[in-house]
Amino acid sequence: MSMAPLPYPLFPVLLVDDEAHILKSFELALKSAGVRNLRLCADPRQVTAMLARERVFVVLLDLNMPGLPGREILAHLSAEYPEIPVIVITGNNDVDTAVACMKHGAFDYMVKPVERSRLVSGVRRAIEMRELQYENFRLKQRILGKELEQPEAFADIIACSQAMLSLFQYAESIAASLQPVLITGETGVGKELMAQALHRLSGCSGEAVFVNVAGIDDNAFSDTLFGHVKGAFTGADSSRAGLVEKAMGGTLVLDEIGDLGRESQVKLLRLIQQGEYYPLGSDIAKATDTRIVVCTNQDLQRMQEEGRFRKDLFYRLRAHRIHIPPLRQRQEDLPLLLDHFLAEAAMEMKRPVPSYPEQLLDLLGQYPFPGNVRELRGMVYDAVSTLRGHTVALEPFHRHLRQEGAATAAEPGSEERPGRAGLHFTGALPNLKEANRLLIAEALRRANNNQSMAARLLGISRQTLARHLQSPD
Repeated sequence: MSMAPLPYPLFPVLLVDDEAHILKSFELALKSAGVRNLRLCADPRQVTAMLARERVFVVLLDLNMPGLPGREILAHLSAEYPEIPVIVITGNNDVDTAVACMKHGAFDYMVKPVERSRLVSGVRRAIEMRELQYENFRLKQRILGKELEQPEAFADIIACSQAMLSLFQYAESIAASLQPVLITGETGVGKELMAQALHRLSGCSGEAVFVNVAGIDDNAFSDTLFGHVKGAFTGADSSRAGLVEKAMGGTLVLDEIGDLGRESQVKLLRLIQQGEYYPLGSDIAKATDTRIVVCTNQDLQRMQEEGRFRKDLFYRLRAHRIHIPPLRQRQEDLPLLLDHFLAEAAMEMKRPVPSYPEQLLDLLGQYPFPGNVRELRGMVYDAVSTLRGHTVALEPFHRHLRQEGAATAAEPGSEERPGRAGLHFTGALPNLKEANRLLIAEALRRANNNQSMAARLLGISRQTLARHLQSPD
């Protein structure tokens, strides 16, 4: 069952002006920029009743109107609806008036005639502020309620851990926002699945369009995303729409965003800030209401600090951020994932769903899974493909772990990294107490400070490990 598309913004922008032609021009300018949820009011005396009937996100208010002056409406809004940002619009370019309006709580102040870009940017800023307020409220509701409103949106993500449930709750709280979402996490954690879930939650009528931007130059990026007009370059015999247009009313998911070139970063920033773009060879801007979701396994924070990623784009992209933890940090999901992949593999290979020995979960619990959920899936499919009988053997899993260990040990520079290969010492040997302390430290490092996993790596109970950690020696 498809969900009805959500309007943008979720609650309307109220335009108040006694001049009908100005209301119409503002309406056209905002709708062309993707702001389509609007209410128009030509009689200032109706504002109070309209606000009582319907929640409003933003108010654009003409200051000089007959019947009821805009200053009185501003004072009323400031007192009764302080959470609503009010953008004052007036024909008087008077500093004292502007200061007075700001003192009475105006969010912004614009002088007629208002340029389209100024109007759109001001309204978008006000909407962004209101969206953040609303999302914080929704997130608190989700955390207190501890239940999901649309669990079906996450059907493709197999998880039961509290860490993942919290991410699902956060994703629901930002579902109505058109602000960009940055999804981070190691390779194989399921970033694209989370992007797909966000699209489902949004209720957008358009489709989700995925594109990997790694390794494409600026021209290819522009042509892929923005398209081109006929004659834009040699061989452009006809116009072609880009993926932004294909994703109109939907979601554009850009994977490997950390590999995007500097010139392309500027164009992506313009798309996000202005909600418009230029096809190659055209000087006419096209508006879009496409939601941008980006994914990466790189540390964008560090990249922008090192000058390898634009700081302004980084902060625009992380309006909302979802960091998916690696599998080793959510071991509660292992049994569920194992059961799911066994059933999935058996169905694809037309075999009965096999069982597995009890030792398998212990074995997998000691493994750090550098390839995360994707790696686990590959391991299970390999085991099912060699199945003899009704129970999967441990050997395919042992073999994978041995191969992964050998590959890790063979990595360039691995000799300098402690714990990558077998134990070896140079110089004087440590005494037993020192060796014990070093071994525990290495186990904790490999287990990412998960004491249960570290204890399994050492072949001891968690209680024994805890005693060693508490011991002053």
